[in-house]
Amino acid sequence: MPRPKLNRCINFDPKVTYFKPQGVPMRYLDIVELSMEEIEALRLKNVEQLDQGECASKMNTSQSTFQRILSSAYSKVTRALVDGKAIKITKEE
Repeated sequence: MPRPKLNRCINFDPKVTYFKPQGVPMRYLDIVELSMEEIEALRLKNVEQLDQGECASKMNTSQSTFQRILSSAYSKVTRALVDGKAIKITKEE
């Protein structure tokens, strides 16, 4: 049985949850989904410009788990930009 998923501390509620390439209707786009954890990791690292230890502490997780979340977010955003996909921010319940 896998370990239960821990609740991370997320202090960000995005007002916009979709981003897409300009001029392409949504019906023609594939969608890349980013979790709230991934958005928070990107925000802390790139907007707040905190080091990984501080980011991990703010999210109530280990540094290695923060690095995995951040790497996943970078991969998804890069895929969306390079391949012209829409980005959807999903709010898990």
